[in-house]
Amino acid sequence: MPTPHTPWRGAWAAALALGTGLAAAAPPDPYGVYSARWAPRLVPLLSEVVAFETVAGNAPAFAAQAQWLQRTAESLGLVYRDQGAVAEIELPGPAGAPVLGLAVHGDVVPVSAAEWSTPPFQAVMKDGVIQARGVADDKGPLVQALLAMKALQDSGWPRTHTIRLLVGSDEETALKDMPSYLTTHAAPDLTLVLDGYFPVVVGEMSNNSLLVEAAPAVRGDTGVRLLQLQAGLARNIIPGAAVATLEVATAALPALRQRIAARPLPPGTRLEFQAEDGALIVSAFGRAAHAGVNAQGGRNALVALATAIAPELPPGSDRDVLTLVQQAGVDVNGTGLGLTEAHPLFGRAVAAPTLLSRQADGSLKLWFTIRSHPALSGEVLTERVQAQLARFNADQGARLRSANRFTSEPQVHDPQSPTVQRLLAAYARGTGKAAAPAIMAGGTYAKHMPNAFAFGMWMPGKPYTGHDADERIEVADLHLGVKVLLEALQDFTGEPAR
Repeated sequence: MPTPHTPWRGAWAAALALGTGLAAAAPPDPYGVYSARWAPRLVPLLSEVVAFETVAGNAPAFAAQAQWLQRTAESLGLVYRDQGAVAEIELPGPAGAPVLGLAVHGDVVPVSAAEWSTPPFQAVMKDGVIQARGVADDKGPLVQALLAMKALQDSGWPRTHTIRLLVGSDEETALKDMPSYLTTHAAPDLTLVLDGYFPVVVGEMSNNSLLVEAAPAVRGDTGVRLLQLQAGLARNIIPGAAVATLEVATAALPALRQRIAARPLPPGTRLEFQAEDGALIVSAFGRAAHAGVNAQGGRNALVALATAIAPELPPGSDRDVLTLVQQAGVDVNGTGLGLTEAHPLFGRAVAAPTLLSRQADGSLKLWFTIRSHPALSGEVLTERVQAQLARFNADQGARLRSANRFTSEPQVHDPQSPTVQRLLAAYARGTGKAAAPAIMAGGTYAKHMPNAFAFGMWMPGKPYTGHDADERIEVADLHLGVKVLLEALQDFTGEPAR
């Protein structure tokens, strides 16, 4: 670990020593200001903003959140500008100053309230932990950024830069907000994207989706028919619940239930049954998690359901799709999709089935998330997955199809670059600990902005809870993240960003 880079500290001390016979005053302490004045506001502000159910399509929630952003920013003495899909919140620097950007997103992934132990859009505090959708991804970092900017302003730190917080609105879905904004607005000179790991992310895997479709087809009869099937909330969430309705003769129902219940399931998953006249409803439960960053921590209910019921279905499209789910679900590294090689820096790919639904015409649509490394992306990834699907079809006599071309590419930063080294040093100063740069199986705005780096606000070495049921974060980590961010802001706004 290199010696922490602290040009702003030396410059401040030199300035104090010039031409005075007076005792040098202590330099401004933005984190001291934060701790004394603004730390008590963190939990209340976060509790307010997570109450907005800003999932895709909920226009009233986004409008209410925008009003909250303006009201809160202006109450903190910051400048607010509504730029459509992206809001700007600014701490101005000198006229014509370069811009240091901070980027977060105000949208969140959907929830299944039944999987939560508390109301998902109501902040709950217990034992120093705050729980609600968005506290980690990405409304916690939004509040951290607002209060860090205010503390820096109140401290009197001599800023050479404008600090501009950009708040996006569809990062979790279409991700059109930031690219659209940048077509009409200049990008900051340097942007810290507060949507990843500390100490700094030097590699983000590609973020692709695979859609597999199956037209209705039956090639045999077992006396069981799949009537309904639904699994998952979004393409980027390991499904924590999945349910299927099986049609079967009433007399055969007890034996069917017994066979299904006897099958070994993936660890951490379970089944529930509901019998109706001529039908058996099979519900599988696991644990929702981020399908990239914390796929290992999830327990895929769709894989459990496929394992339980696929052998009971007649040969045909339904059985084919669920068999593919089984094969792809043997791990979260894409082995079942033919993604076997590891990268020396990024490691293995991450891949998982995340969404499955029956369409009105009887067809099935199955979605996978695939996060891959530089040696397995673009056309290489496309060819590999298509070849594996062709082999599956040949082996099963199936006709599954996919038209996907994978265009998302990984992002790689040089760990020895000056910016990375300065961010590593800011983390070391803020925490008193050195840490290695991070690789992340998630995607952030850093891929879509020039000169952008994912910088926290999640502490290393702890399982990431964004997208999980019961999403939560330690309040102490939120305060520590503000300290690290302030270290970086003092450095990068004390001399031209680079």
